[in-house]
Amino acid sequence: MELGLQGAKVLVAASRSGLGAATARRFSLDGAEVTINGRDSTTLETTGRAIQIETGKLVHTAPGDVSVRGEATRIVETAAAQLGGLDVLVTNAGGPPSGVFADFELDDWEQGYHLLLASVIELVQAALPYLKLSGRAAILAVTSLTVKQPVDNLVLSNVMRAGIAALVKSLANEYGPHGIRVNAILPGWTATQRMTDLLESRARANNTTPEAEREGRLAAIPLRRMGTPDEFGNVAAFLCSPAAGFIHGAMIPVDGGEIRSTL
Repeated sequence: MELGLQGAKVLVAASRSGLGAATARRFSLDGAEVTINGRDSTTLETTGRAIQIETGKLVHTAPGDVSVRGEATRIVETAAAQLGGLDVLVTNAGGPPSGVFADFELDDWEQGYHLLLASVIELVQAALPYLKLSGRAAILAVTSLTVKQPVDNLVLSNVMRAGIAALVKSLANEYGPHGIRVNAILPGWTATQRMTDLLESRARANNTTPEAEREGRLAAIPLRRMGTPDEFGNVAAFLCSPAAGFIHGAMIPVDGGEIRSTL
């Protein structure tokens, strides 16, 4: 299926590894011009080279930490300068620490806000002037299945990602008339380093093993397996493409059926 992404100008935040890197790779495979972002410039360059070797498309890098005020704006401006504009913004960030409500002080909540929610707000604010000039503009927010179904021991993520979902719905109402599509993608348990870290944390908290925690998680997924980053990236690229031109304000799960809600 031709997605119509040839020549699209794309910024994928937090894309030096994991879901972000897989998303950037998929865009590049489909002919888009891509800028990737991450805090570690060395790893970022390695990821960019790997994608470029595979796809034959130049991949730009914009190092920086989206959770630091002002950095998200600089990253967007760098990407727009590299690409000659911006058609697609994919917002993303690393996950906050796991834990229950009693584990966290107000400073932890503030850090979680800056990492997950404020970063999206600033990325979108900075990108809107460029997106308004595009004839194929799309914003995709990477959130989590916790938007629909909170996960135990992930209270910071549960709360902040729900805020992102509310922001997506609000932006869809406001900027749909401008031709800017806004959607969210809700990954479930996917085989990334983040999932490995969470399983290890759960094992310590429950006095079990990562293997036992993994089996417990798989039992809750109807497909009985974790997803792959490439499966996620495929859906992300589609949602930002002209092929998905009438999908707007949607929360699309990529979770193997783990979300049980019908809403």
